[in-house]
Amino acid sequence: MLAGHRTEPSPGVDPRILSLVVCPRDKLKLDAREDSLFCANGHEYPVLGGVPILLVSDSAPTHVEATLSLEAGRLRELPLHGATPTGSIVDPWVNEEIGATNGMLYLPVQGKLMEYPIPAIRLPRGNGQLLLEIGCSWGRWCVAAAQAGYRPIGIDPSLNGVLAARRVSQQLGVDACFAVADGRYLPFRDGTFDQVFSYSVLQHLSKPDVCEILTDINRVLRPGGRSLIQMANMFGIRCFYHQARRGFRATRGFEVRYWSPAELKATFARIIGPSELSIDGFFSLDPQLSDLRFFPAPYKALVYASEMLRRVGTVVPALKLVADSLYVDSVRT
Repeated sequence: MLAGHRTEPSPGVDPRILSLVVCPRDKLKLDAREDSLFCANGHEYPVLGGVPILLVSDSAPTHVEATLSLEAGRLRELPLHGATPTGSIVDPWVNEEIGATNGMLYLPVQGKLMEYPIPAIRLPRGNGQLLLEIGCSWGRWCVAAAQAGYRPIGIDPSLNGVLAARRVSQQLGVDACFAVADGRYLPFRDGTFDQVFSYSVLQHLSKPDVCEILTDINRVLRPGGRSLIQMANMFGIRCFYHQARRGFRATRGFEVRYWSPAELKATFARIIGPSELSIDGFFSLDPQLSDLRFFPAPYKALVYASEMLRRVGTVVPALKLVADSLYVDSVRT
């Protein structure tokens, strides 16, 4: 047995997500048998703790967590992170990983969280539309989407992250479903979703991988459906500094990849449909105004300055050219 893991019979997968998922390889219907899902071509996907692990094992992973998730599925061993927390207790995994999942601004509160930093999602108020989040980790944006009136489904290659998302959503009474999956091989039927959302995920992937993900986003969106995806701007003030600091060398591993605004707009428009850019923030790639109470004074000042410039940017479009974090809003034609 792997250290820090436990063997446990796996409860059945949530029927709500089972009605939507398909084999990520050949898009055939999946049927549940004991603790696995199978397609008619014999592809098998394990279910651990009610979470289907719908990864394509023979594809090079974009993150080491995918390899760990596949190994846990092969051994049928759940990570040891305890039961669903209650009351004001913050999930231990979230508390330990908040700097890695939410960004450098959150390092001062790592291990000290007394509540969850749930952001305000920049989407119109929903009315039960089905939303897919790519790279959900512990589910903060799925919680935000549910609070905004959407029905969220979150995917992530990390079994640890997805199990944490299930625990957090149960603790907060949020109706959301989760699966372990790869954005390049979305395990959902064509035309399933009204909205796709992703934050601080695709910016870490190679441009060919991003294009694969956008192609599958186009497939799973219904006609007229939308995607809203955060990306890093190569001309942003902070982004340019970081590129210069590493000598403008080629990126490695999970480092941030930088795109020009024109490249973002053209690529997303070509693969998904008509696309527009809007400002997410400046001086950081995760400046959430809703999380001010978590930050020390210098970080508060940075977030306030980012928000001020973002609002100015709504009337001065040229500011998009130097914003560090951009949203790409696309409509599936």
